[in-house]
Amino acid sequence: MKTEEYDKRNQTTNENLQVNDMRTRKVVVLPYDAAWQSAFEKIKGEIEEAIGDFILGIEHVGSTSVEGMSAKPCIDLDVVIEDSSVFAAVADGLKAIGYLHEGNLGIQDREAFQYSGKEHLQMHHLYVCPQSSEELHRHLTFRDFLRSNPEAVKKYSLIKEKAAELFPNDIDGYMEYKSPCIEELYHQCGLK
Repeated sequence: MKTEEYDKRNQTTNENLQVNDMRTRKVVVLPYDAAWQSAFEKIKGEIEEAIGDFILGIEHVGSTSVEGMSAKPCIDLDVVIEDSSVFAAVADGLKAIGYLHEGNLGIQDREAFQYSGKEHLQMHHLYVCPQSSEELHRHLTFRDFLRSNPEAVKKYSLIKEKAAELFPNDIDGYMEYKSPCIEELYHQCGLK
């Protein structure tokens, strides 16, 4: 995809973001875009510069991390820390570059952060997880399963595209529609 077209799509996507709660207003699913990997690297670079001394790594997870997968054009990142003993330093470092801690949003061992002032970056979701986090394990297992199973990628992409078509203004309906497919894929990769 041409950079100009990518930037226009990214701008449109960012306009659908509510800065206060980071929730999607409109469901948009796009075909895989190789530029998502470089968008991840750009976000990762800023984060590493701010808190690199306190973390074990940054993982690109979610659908944008899987080649060939249709996805909402929002990069999901898991910042991996050794344990909770470094969380305060990580949260302070992230705050210094525009990220605010939202809490775990009901998921144990996964701390969410919202942001402002990041118009130069692709829209993204940022989570901090200790290396022992079950949620981190789930993200990595599912990502790695999809990366090695092109048929699963094709099936899941079609379901997400259909869900976005049916529920363009209803994120809950979108999530519910694709839920049976996710459950089936989780079963295939040994989750749940």
